[in-house]
Amino acid sequence: MAVTNINISVDSDIKSEAQDLLDSLGLDLTTAIKIFLLQTIKRRGIPFAIVDAPTKATPKPGCMKGKIWMSEDFDEPLDDFKEYME
Repeated sequence: MAVTNINISVDSDIKSEAQDLLDSLGLDLTTAIKIFLLQTIKRRGIPFAIVDAPTKATPKPGCMKGKIWMSEDFDEPLDDFKEYME
């Protein structure tokens, strides 16, 4: 199999952060990119979901509706958790 080079431009902070993370996983940047390309071919598309991470200020509408509520007295635990607080 013939080997070829790929030249890409990326923000230096992104490259540095990615290299640090990949190092902690035992990978180098070249190997990670090869894995990405092989998985792209195998899956015939991007091998992961591309989504915007919601921020705390902009939760998805209705995603937690009815799941979270606050006690009237902030220092008083909610009824559901009182048994764990005693």
